Amino acid sequence: MPAAELGTIAPARPAISPADPVSYARSLIPLLDASSEAHERARELCPEVLAALHGRDMFRLLLPKRIGGGDHSLLEFSQICEALAIGDPSTAWCINQGNVSALTASTYLAPDVAGQLFGDRYSALAWGARHGKTFAIKAPGGYRVSGRWDFASGSRHATMLGAHLPVAEADGTPAKDEHGRGYDVTVLFPKEAARVLGDWSSMGLRGTGSDTYELHDLFVPAGHACMRDRFELRQDLRPITAITSHLCYAIGFSSTALGTAQGMLNRYVTLAQGKQARAGAQPMAENDAVQREIAEHTATLRAMRAYLHGTIRDVIAETEATGSLVMDSRMALRLATTHVMRQVTEVSVACYRGAGTTAVLEANPFERRFRDALCISQHLQATPWHLEMVGRHLLGVEQKPNFV
Repeated sequence: MPAAELGTIAPARPAISPADPVSYARSLIPLLDASSEAHERARELCPEVLAALHGRDMFRLLLPKRIGGGDHSLLEFSQICEALAIGDPSTAWCINQGNVSALTASTYLAPDVAGQLFGDRYSALAWGARHGKTFAIKAPGGYRVSGRWDFASGSRHATMLGAHLPVAEADGTPAKDEHGRGYDVTVLFPKEAARVLGDWSSMGLRGTGSDTYELHDLFVPAGHACMRDRFELRQDLRPITAITSHLCYAIGFSSTALGTAQGMLNRYVTLAQGKQARAGAQPMAENDAVQREIAEHTATLRAMRAYLHGTIRDVIAETEATGSLVMDSRMALRLATTHVMRQVTEVSVACYRGAGTTAVLEANPFERRFRDALCISQHLQATPWHLEMVGRHLLGVEQKPNFV
């Protein structure tokens, strides 16, 4: 769907086609909107929403068809995350986190193991940030793992958890690769093998249930461990797997930020159509400043959507043609995703401010989504030093690139 067709109102419920996950995601907007308050209270996605997501394999969108995945493109994935975020940002966040985690883990697992772990449509994977204070200790046939990880978005509905950490020899000394450098491993295990603390308490994105979890001397078989983003070790050679996990996550998170801003703008338009501020001499809809502001916000979101989708299309074309992605293209995608996150957050903030005192009330649709927007903007994917790195690349300054 062209960006202009989205307009400034939530898409109407479309006809649902099994082959059209984008339309299905848009059809869920009313359900997600109605469920978002319950998600916030429970700190997790509600059963009705999970049933709707699992029923259409929304946690396996990027997996290969041979294990029951949808094998959808990153452009479709972007559109899906945006649509879900219009309804409920926490749902979109979990969908991005779960899908990219599943993709980037299964890519490096033996095909039969990937099928066992992700072949069930109710499978869902969550994991927290990398932990460098403990090690995966080499053991016969696998690793012994201890540690604590936080920010495991979607952990409450997950069936599996994962952990990223450096590898150590049996004597505890850091293991070295063929180049004499330390290296990390990602291990996967059943959720019940960990102690989940249920401690998620945040300003926004409360429905993601991003809990902390602990392991104590858990044995993980080598077949359930992998080294992600080592392209030479891929078991899945589809073009999508030539894009790093960092950039796949960035596509989903920037799309979630975009959908959150679009949802805020939709609500601002609805408010302006029926409100007259106490200090205003005329209804909001007849106020020149409000009219101009809504037009400018609409232009910004359409521009950011076109920029993001155009860059994704370029990346898809390159990986399909060559099976890889050159650094210039990786930097272009990093720039697009980070810039979009930062720009659309400003639209969310402006819509909150434009709504006046109405926006501060929990009974109205601005306060919770404003908090969600600000939490999204605090993520690593939106940090300004990504822009500095891209700037150094464009200037030809020598550096060691990160998160591309």
